[in-house]
Amino acid sequence: MRHTRILTRATGAQNSPFCAALTPAQAQQARAFHRSFPQYAPTPLVALPALGARLGLGGLFIKDESPRFGLNAFKVLGGSYAIGRHIAARLGSRPEEMTHAALTGADAREALGDAVFFTATDGNHGRGVAWTARELGCRAVVRMPKGTVKSRVENIRALGAEVTVEERNYDGCVRLAAQQAAQTPGGVLVQDTAWPGYEQIPLHIMQGYLTMALEADEQMDAPPTHVFLQAGVGSMAAAVAAYFEQAHPQDPPKIILVEPTAADCFFRSAAKGEITAVKGDMPTMMAGLACGEPSPIAWDILKGLTAAYLSCEDAAAARGMRALARPLAGDRAIVSGESGAATMGALLDAAADEKAREALGLDERARVLLISTEGDTDPVNYRRVMEEG
Repeated sequence: MRHTRILTRATGAQNSPFCAALTPAQAQQARAFHRSFPQYAPTPLVALPALGARLGLGGLFIKDESPRFGLNAFKVLGGSYAIGRHIAARLGSRPEEMTHAALTGADAREALGDAVFFTATDGNHGRGVAWTARELGCRAVVRMPKGTVKSRVENIRALGAEVTVEERNYDGCVRLAAQQAAQTPGGVLVQDTAWPGYEQIPLHIMQGYLTMALEADEQMDAPPTHVFLQAGVGSMAAAVAAYFEQAHPQDPPKIILVEPTAADCFFRSAAKGEITAVKGDMPTMMAGLACGEPSPIAWDILKGLTAAYLSCEDAAAARGMRALARPLAGDRAIVSGESGAATMGALLDAAADEKAREALGLDERARVLLISTEGDTDPVNYRRVMEEG
C-alpha cells in the first residue's frame, strides 16, 4: 500500500474483564447522561454510496463528530461523563441519577469545593475537560505537548482554562499533569489513559465514549461488518470495539485499528505481543493520535478484538481529508481534520491493494463504518492540505 502498512491478527482471544464495564446497557446510561445537557444532539451518520461503490464495498458510512456539543470533536463525551461520575461519587448519588441539572446545582458545587481538574492533551480531550469544568464553575489546568498549534491552545484558553505548552511530548505531559494534580489541594486528574493505580477515571471516560457507538449503531439500518478506529492511547477504539462485540455477539464486526506511523504503539505492541512504547518525538500532523504509550486498559481489550493494525503516513491522512471534503457526485462533503480522516486514508490505501482487500474482507458484502473524530481543529493545516491536493 502506498502510505499504509498492515498487520493482521486472529481475533477470538478471551475478552478482557474491562469489557464488562463497556456494555450496551452502560452505553444507554452514558447517553442518558449526555442527553440531559442542553447542548446534546446526536451527531450525523453520513452514507457515502458513490465512494463505497467505487471502492467495491456494500456500504460506507461516516460518523461525523465535528458538531459534538459545538466543540468540533467527540472527546467531550468522555471527559464530561468521567467528571460527572466523580461528582456523583462525592455526592453519594447513583450513576443513573447524574444529570446536567444535578451536576450544576448547589449541592454539586458544595461537594466539589475548590476542585481543580488537570489533564494533558493534544487538543480535543483538553477542550472537552475545560468546557465541562466551565459548565460546573470549576477550574481546569491543561498541559499540552511541544509543537501544539496555536488554534488548539486558544480554543482551550477561550473556555477559561489555564493552559501551557510544555517542552515535552504528549506522554511527558501526562506525567506532568498527574504530578501536579497530586500536589494541588482539590486536584483531580482527568486523563484518558491508564496505569496501575489509575484506572477508574480512564474507564469512566471510555464509558462516556459509548454514547457515540450507541448512536452509530442505531443510525445504521444493519450492523457494520467492519469498523475502522483511530488509536492514540486507544481508549476510544477500545470502548467502541467492546460495545460492538457485545451488541452483536453472533456476528461482531472486524475491528481495524489505525495509527500514524510516527506513533504506532499498538502496531508495534501487536507485533511483539506485549505493550511496546514509541519513545521521543513523534512528528505527525495527526496530533490527536501522537501518543507513544498504549493505555493498558485499551491494550487488554484491543489485543483480543482487533483483526488488523494499520500504520499510516501523514500522506494517507491528507488523502482521506481531501476525499471527505471533495466527495463524488451524490455523496455529502465532510470537514474532517488530520486525526479524523486517518481512517478514510487508511481505507483508501487498503481498498487499492489487492492483498489488503483480501486480508481485510473489503468486498461487496462489507459495510464499513468510519468515525471522523474531529473537524478542522487546525484550520491553517487544513487549508494547506486542501491546497496541496
